[in-house]
Amino acid sequence: MEYYAGLDVSLEETAICIVDADGAIVVEMRAPSDPEAIGDTLAETHFQLKRTGLETGPLCQWLYDGLRTQGLSAICVDARHMQASLSAMRNKTDKHDARGIAQMIRVGLYRAVHMKSRESHALRLLATNRSVLRRKCIDIENEIRGSLKIFGLKVGRVTKFSYEKRVRALIDGDPRLKAAFIPMLRARSVLFEEFNRLHRQVLDAVRHDPVCRRLMTTPGVGPITALAFKTAIETPERFAKSKTVGAHFGLTPRRYSSGQIDYQGRISKCGDALVRTALYEAASALLTRVKRPSALKAWGLRIAKRAGAKRARVVLARKIAVILHRMWLNETDFDWDASKHLQST
Repeated sequence: MEYYAGLDVSLEETAICIVDADGAIVVEMRAPSDPEAIGDTLAETHFQLKRTGLETGPLCQWLYDGLRTQGLSAICVDARHMQASLSAMRNKTDKHDARGIAQMIRVGLYRAVHMKSRESHALRLLATNRSVLRRKCIDIENEIRGSLKIFGLKVGRVTKFSYEKRVRALIDGDPRLKAAFIPMLRARSVLFEEFNRLHRQVLDAVRHDPVCRRLMTTPGVGPITALAFKTAIETPERFAKSKTVGAHFGLTPRRYSSGQIDYQGRISKCGDALVRTALYEAASALLTRVKRPSALKAWGLRIAKRAGAKRARVVLARKIAVILHRMWLNETDFDWDASKHLQST
């Protein structure tokens, strides 16, 4: 007899449900949300589990790796897909969710999520934390700018290096303004210093990564885009077609078709937001900063002239994602003269 387990994970405790091949509930229990504790609890039942399923969440990577290490065939499923399957349940509890997950795992009604390696997660954290510190610096700068306007003081156009000097010059001579803004400037200085440290680590990681260096041969693609794309994809072979990469990062339009209604909406914005933003910025850089002509840039400019700059950046971001994936698979650098980049993909 084959058995299947469903795990509904919370921060402290995990609800477990085991069903047999016919869908009958065999045992229900709880265990601490720790891979060793869950593995020991499942081992005590003496059932040979064919599949063990859990939803995506903050602890899923840790639990997935730990259960796999113990020899369990763990599967991590898309939480949104599972939530849609369980939405018909009248009462939502951890116990009922574990039951639903076990049944979905049994009948195969789930979408498995690719689980990345610890190395990819560590590299991605460099780019993610760098972006966090950058946003916080900008938040502090904007807060100071807005507050100074109340007193008729305008910061004006400054660089990120001359910003603090300009603010200090504006508030010089007013003790009350100094008491209010000096702590903000000190906090910004610390954040800016740590941001620069993380940025240098990103550059070092990219410099020693052959895949990132190859991706950066594409116009508009810099270290952040290359690192974010590489760590998000990790295994390019898992995409059967390169054109599906754009949809994976939420860069394709939503479509609604039912009866006589059939229309396309805005892009789905599903998937990795960091990569989507990086690809959009790469497209913007290609259209506005890259001086060297290429068929890809000419194609994007034609779309911008016909449909507007914003839409052209989205379309070009999707095309860049497809090109990067194909370059990675073929182990080739960007071909500036080839028109194949503009073929339908």
